[in-house]
Order: sequence, then C-alpha cells, then structure tokens
Amino acid sequence: MSTHEVMWTEKYRPRTLDAIVNQSDIVERLKRFVKERSMPHCLFAGTPGTGKTTAAMCLASDLFGKDYRKNYLELNASDERGIDVIRTTVKDFARTVGMADAPFKILVLDEADNLTADAQQALRRTMEMYTGTCRFILCCNYFSRIIEPIQSRCAFFRFVPLKPEDVKARIGYICKLEGVEITQKGVDALVYVGNGDLRKVINTLQAAAATSEVIDENVIFRIAGKVSPKEIKEVLSEALSGDFRTARERVVGLMVEYGLSGLDVVRQVHREVLNLNIEEKSKLRIIEAVGEAEFRLLQGGSDEIQINWMLAKIANLGR
Repeated sequence: MSTHEVMWTEKYRPRTLDAIVNQSDIVERLKRFVKERSMPHCLFAGTPGTGKTTAAMCLASDLFGKDYRKNYLELNASDERGIDVIRTTVKDFARTVGMADAPFKILVLDEADNLTADAQQALRRTMEMYTGTCRFILCCNYFSRIIEPIQSRCAFFRFVPLKPEDVKARIGYICKLEGVEITQKGVDALVYVGNGDLRKVINTLQAAAATSEVIDENVIFRIAGKVSPKEIKEVLSEALSGDFRTARERVVGLMVEYGLSGLDVVRQVHREVLNLNIEEKSKLRIIEAVGEAEFRLLQGGSDEIQINWMLAKIANLGR
C-alpha cells in the first residue's frame, strides 16, 4: 500500500487490547471488564498520543467482536462541545438498547476536557439515567478540567507517555512494512521529537517518508519544525560563556532556517537546560528566565525582544 493512500496513525493502530504496549496495568484492568462483560463509566487521562482513544476502541472490539461499531460511538468534544450535543446526539445514542447480544453500548467522548461547564452538568445526569444501556468513556488530557460529579462517577485510568524503547520498536515495525530506510540517528530524532507521543512520531515519520528516500535526523527535525538538541546546547554554551552577540545571531539563524517561533525556541531551551553540566543554582536561574520569557510571549510579547532578554539573562549569569 502506498504511503499516500492512508494515514499511518490509523493504519497501524492496535485493534485489540493485547497489542497495546507500555500500559500494562490499564490493559489488565480493561481485560477484566471484557472477561466479566461488565464495566463502569471510565475516565481516561494522560498526555496526547499515549493510546487513550485506541484503548477505548480496543475495549469495544474485544467486548463486541468484529461488528463492535454497531454498539460503539466516538464523538470529539473539541468539535461538539455544547449542551445541545449532550441533549441530542449523546442522549439519543445512550437511551437505545444495544444490538445483538451486547450487554450495553459504549460512547466515547474524546477531548472531554473541552466540554463546556453546562454540557458537563447535562452529561452527568445522562450518565446516571442510562447506565443500563450505555457506558461512557471520557478521554482527556487534563482531568482537572472535568467537574467533580463526573469524576466521581467514573473509574480513573492514568495513561503514561510511551517508553523510548517501545517507540523505537514501533518505528522499526512500520519502516519494515512500508519499505522505509531510516538511520539510527533518524530514529533517535523521532523519539526526541515525539517525546512519548506515538501519534506525533508516526505522523512525522510518514511526512518524512514522503519527502526523502533516506530519513536521517536532519530530515526529521526539519519536518517537525524542531532544532536538534546539539544546536540548542551550542547556543546555551555561547550564552553562558558571555558571548551574547554570537548566541543571538545563532538563534536568529535557527529561527529563519527552521521557521521557528519564539515560543518554540524557549520551550526547546527549557528542555535542554535540564541536561546541562552546570551547577543546580545556575540551572534554576536559567529556568526562571525561560519561564518569564514564555509567560511574556504567551501574553503577546515580541519574539525578538523576549529571546534577546532571555539570552541576555543567561549571558549575565555566565559572566
């Protein structure tokens, strides 16, 4: 199959609970639901790309068999987040009896933390009324944005970022099936860019495969709009040596070459500061400057001015 015929994130999505990696505790609990053919409402929380929606689909597949979609509905609360959706689409699906011998139906609300407060209040009553015919699975990145009454009605599942070795194994599996040639440094760059988000890793890999016959770290960083950790460390090293002018020129060059925003640079600097071989007190002062720069950028500050301010603070610390 051509790399352009289908999104790899969908093509290589696990279809059963046994195929899910790095979430062993969660998988064991979900398998118990399948064995008992009974489950409570569930709240899946964790960072993006860790398998929350996939786990919900695999649970439904193992429970209901190959025709699981007859008793399974997935809604994205980012698009349909108002109270009308809860009163119509959700309520209509929840109150009807499942097809075949299904003990109940499953309704997945993806990105549930984007539901409005009114919609969440309406949802909690719907969850109570139709428990006999429907179970709800709420997937979210920030569970604290889900109101307490809904949290108390759900079994909580915390999804953790994928381990680098699991991500590398999946990259190798996909590259072998698709006939993609990738270097070891390219694999390491993908793991760095993904940072535990497998969906981002696969999307970046597919984009890189469409633009280059051999995928190396340079291709990956350019596709992802990231700078290599080595270059960021060189910028920090120059700033810490007191050479503000050189550090500034290098950052400006990287922003032009990779098309980065000031926020992109600040966040990558923060990530690399933690790996610097300097005193902890110095790290704390640099992180303080990075945090201040990010706050000002989010408030609408100028990219150039805030980057210069951050580098100046680091250069003064070095002197």
